[in-house]
Amino acid sequence: MTELSGGEAQRIKLATELQRGGRGGTVYILDEPTNGLHPADIERLQRQLDRLVDAGNTVIAVEHKMQVVAASDWVLDIGPGAGEAGGEVVAQGTPQQASQSRESRTAPYLHRAL
Repeated sequence: MTELSGGEAQRIKLATELQRGGRGGTVYILDEPTNGLHPADIERLQRQLDRLVDAGNTVIAVEHKMQVVAASDWVLDIGPGAGEAGGEVVAQGTPQQASQSRESRTAPYLHRAL
């Protein structure tokens, strides 16, 4: 029996969806879609996600790779920490706007990625 990681299964579902053509109006929620990917594959994935958005879909991604966050249309940074120390929106807006937040621990890294 073949077993796939969550990320692998998610990418297979995404590839299947991309082959269906541009229906538009669908919301895709991805959890760490770049986890375990080579940098060249991350760029390829970003192009495919852009295609989904260009076709009229919405892509929501929980992501920690700053190159992906920096390429987003909108950022919600939830913190200030993890677990019980988190859960508050500490920054939101375009990547440029979120990178200027004084409350965000992510902002300096995002600023460097821009």
